[in-house]
Amino acid sequence: MSSRAVQPQPPWVGAEGRLPLPWLERPLRQALTQKGHALLLHGPQGLGLFEWAMVVAQSWLCEGPDRPNPVACGRCEACHLLQAGVHPDIMVLVPQALRESLGLSVAIDEGEGATASSRQTPSGGREIRVADVRHAIDWGHQTSSRGRGKVLVMFPVDALNKVAANALLKTLEEPAGTMRLVLSAFDPQALLPTLRSRCQQLAMDVPERDVSMAWLLEQGLDAPDTLLAGAGGRPLEVLALAREGLDARLWPELPAAVQQGRADLFQGLSMHRVVDTLQKVCLDLMSRAQGAPARYFPAEALPTGARAEALAAWWLTLQRTARHEDHPWNAGLLVESLVLQGRRCWPARESRKPHVR
Repeated sequence: MSSRAVQPQPPWVGAEGRLPLPWLERPLRQALTQKGHALLLHGPQGLGLFEWAMVVAQSWLCEGPDRPNPVACGRCEACHLLQAGVHPDIMVLVPQALRESLGLSVAIDEGEGATASSRQTPSGGREIRVADVRHAIDWGHQTSSRGRGKVLVMFPVDALNKVAANALLKTLEEPAGTMRLVLSAFDPQALLPTLRSRCQQLAMDVPERDVSMAWLLEQGLDAPDTLLAGAGGRPLEVLALAREGLDARLWPELPAAVQQGRADLFQGLSMHRVVDTLQKVCLDLMSRAQGAPARYFPAEALPTGARAEALAAWWLTLQRTARHEDHPWNAGLLVESLVLQGRRCWPARESRKPHVR
């Protein structure tokens, strides 16, 4: 695997109108036909919701002359400013924990003279707090510097706590001046109904397999088809797997590792990745037990003989753990415990007595 495979993709339209992700073309054009001031983009994690939101914002702010289509040109001064992270008329609110993975390397700066892009407020780990939202609202009341309006990008809106979400409602109903908003969510049904009702909603579907495969090969992945299945068809999730060391060789070995109680193959992964992977193992084993096809692992990689009631109990444990994966667990002990419970889904092998001559 090439090192290029672990680099975040630039979340903007490049020169000659090149999109950061090839499957964004159709949803981007659909978004740019909308005339409202607030868009709510949603879809599964690992498809590029953030990149989608950023290219919508760039297209709104693009100053390229004689554009044959509404997509950003990638060559004008406004596009260059956005690419450099210093465009004064865009603000991006993301949780602090996601900044690095999204390629947002501009240092946080709330001092005088900081541009909107660099004035991204600390969001307290995984949340977008009410202080962030109020800061963005105040910024929206300021006059547009380049005359094409202002754009607030918020990703993911799922990270808004309840107080922050309520603070945003008035702005969504009556935005200040010429401000437009691009919100992205993995689970729109988890948002306040009053927030959803104030936005035009657009959904992103999983891209066609051929498109994903071609793009993943360009990123330097060898034989990405195995990981693409393991990621549920989501190409950016394939890169996330690769970043954590789960390659096409190791992935099919994981169900057998659970049967053998081998927690060592899971040590060193993030707790989110461990739980997510074990859930996929469990789901495929339950599907196999019911005679249904596996979804995430090759059929030949799934050991037979797992007991249905034990799989159901293991699944409930994994669900409970997923709800509290940010808890400061002793990661090594928790991983071992989860894998050993998975091991107990198979009947215990009787120990053989040594042959006595």
